[in-house]
Amino acid sequence: MNPGVLVKYKDFLPVTPGTPLFSLGEGDTPLVRCNRLETEIGCRELYLKLEGCNPTGSFKDRGMVVAVAKALESGSKAIMCASTGNTSSSAAAYAAYCGLTAIIIVPKNNIAPGKLAQAIVYGAKIIALKGNFDQALSIVLNLTKKHPVTLANSVNPHRIEGQKTAAFEIIDTLGQAPDYLFIPVGNAGNITAYWKGFEEYYQLGRAKNKPAMMGFQAEGAAPIVRGHVIDDPKTIASAIRIGNPASWQKATAARDESGGVIDMVTDDEIMAAHRLMATKTGVFGEPASAASLAGLIKLSRKGMDFSKKRVVCVITGTGLKDTDAVLKTAEPFLEAPANSAAVEKALGWG
Repeated sequence: MNPGVLVKYKDFLPVTPGTPLFSLGEGDTPLVRCNRLETEIGCRELYLKLEGCNPTGSFKDRGMVVAVAKALESGSKAIMCASTGNTSSSAAAYAAYCGLTAIIIVPKNNIAPGKLAQAIVYGAKIIALKGNFDQALSIVLNLTKKHPVTLANSVNPHRIEGQKTAAFEIIDTLGQAPDYLFIPVGNAGNITAYWKGFEEYYQLGRAKNKPAMMGFQAEGAAPIVRGHVIDDPKTIASAIRIGNPASWQKATAARDESGGVIDMVTDDEIMAAHRLMATKTGVFGEPASAASLAGLIKLSRKGMDFSKKRVVCVITGTGLKDTDAVLKTAEPFLEAPANSAAVEKALGWG
């Protein structure tokens, strides 16, 4: 039985005697070795960290359980967040479990239907903003300062504390840190959290090495790479469609301290990696999650040698979050009348 991150890693989290300990089953997600992709890309070892196996289908649950527990501890009755989708799903689910009100602000017509459906079914109060995520976050930051409601975005340090537990799990499973950790970068809280986790385990002697943090943004939403805010970010990868990351400086610190990079990949590269991941490993991630694998493929093709390296790619969310991205580009199905001979003919067997 998975006890959840609050219990399993309570000695590494801001848990006090007054912190309620509960779980929806977050954490303890699979680390899957990908032999076929190892050969194709040229890695000694390649693993996918499947964060889509968390309760609401994304990595957000790790941080949300800690943020909501601390909100309860402080006596808060409501939480509030801006979201491109996954944060809203997670906040609404944990609020429902704990009897809190969840207030969600999302960019109108810029959130995947699967993610919006989650927020709806969990009973959140939803405001569809005529603007983008960055404007939504600015409003949320303002309102949570003025009213007695807890901020649930990753600028809440308790979110980062929970999300760092994924780094702990990787080391606990492998026995050491990987050489490289490839990860999508949107609001940049997750790369910040992973680095914090790797650093803490290293300082405690639970790992003898720390990985280079390899963050990848979408080309149309790459403010860190370009060095300036993107006012109108565009990418098929909606979860990282962010033009002004809240954890920008912490992300660049993680990059620099680890000797890693923050680079960008095109939408075509993201979707090619998305298809490759599905057809070669059986893993269906949401488009944004494929930015990690797309980044690895890009650097490998540029001549970076991973042949003696252990690599982990973080797959941040399940593909069931955003099926539209697949269905819109799918090839037409084979069709046939309802008899065996016709199906054989369609398959080229007769």
